[in-house]
Amino acid sequence: MSAEDLENYETEMELALYREYRDVVGLFSYVVETERRFYLANQVDLQVRSAAGEVYFELRLADAWVWDVYRSARFVKSVRVVTFKDVNVEELAKAELSL
Repeated sequence: MSAEDLENYETEMELALYREYRDVVGLFSYVVETERRFYLANQVDLQVRSAAGEVYFELRLADAWVWDVYRSARFVKSVRVVTFKDVNVEELAKAELSL
């Protein structure tokens, strides 16, 4: 497989992922961004924690979809993320979710 073939394959995978996102976005109430992933979810619990003087975030999602081109199963029942980085949670009106 050439470098061009690999690039074309990755482009096709990203396009398929975007199309899947477009098809499922209306099923979810929240958009969540972490430093590593982008999620759609119907339940979000974000807690600010501290240990040994360090602040971190514990994020729990239920009924979620994960933006990850390399995952075969993007729908997940629950997700737990622990991070020292920023977390962005947005609750969107249903009208805003349609593309």
